[in-house]
Amino acid sequence: MELTTPHGPALVEVDGVPDPRFLLVLTHGSAGGVDAPDLLAVRDAVLKIGGVVARVTQPFRLRGARAPGSAVKQDEAWTAAVEEIRRGHPGLPLAQGGRSNGARVACRTARAVGAEAVVALAFPLHPPRKPERSRAPELRAAGTEVLVVNGDRDPFGVPEAADAARLVVLAGEGHDLNRDPARVGEVVADWLGERMRRKGTRPGPA
Repeated sequence: MELTTPHGPALVEVDGVPDPRFLLVLTHGSAGGVDAPDLLAVRDAVLKIGGVVARVTQPFRLRGARAPGSAVKQDEAWTAAVEEIRRGHPGLPLAQGGRSNGARVACRTARAVGAEAVVALAFPLHPPRKPERSRAPELRAAGTEVLVVNGDRDPFGVPEAADAARLVVLAGEGHDLNRDPARVGEVVADWLGERMRRKGTRPGPA
């Protein structure tokens, strides 16, 4: 389904369940797409606990751009896309997330869209070999609980535990989180399931 944003169309793929508990909106990194192994694993695991999963291809990717461009424009487009997706799923608690650059977008816009949780996969703490250019303030600015899942071999660094509600560092994983994506999905589903139970939604399937 194509969505209209202030900065061009976005594309959303929605996987639903018969009696949903919450909505999770996910997006890709700068160079990848919504079929990245970790995103697909998260989708599959979250569907099993009763979440609707919407995967969004952002406007810059549909234009064929190599880089996201302006963070302001990217955030404006993302906010518009999420608001439209939510209109199709009224009343469901919202979680959002993404991998790499998409994790940054999800953190920066969490307050604006009213997300109750953020999933940050392979959060790029800093450019490779440039630890002085930390993006940790984006994690702190989310305004809600953030789950960070990073690999211990990620050249973009690993955030501090103090900057997230939960930090999971997977041994042997790099920035792609593609050695054991099923483990990534399991971590996300366990955390989101517990988060939604604490918020008072119904228990999901066993």
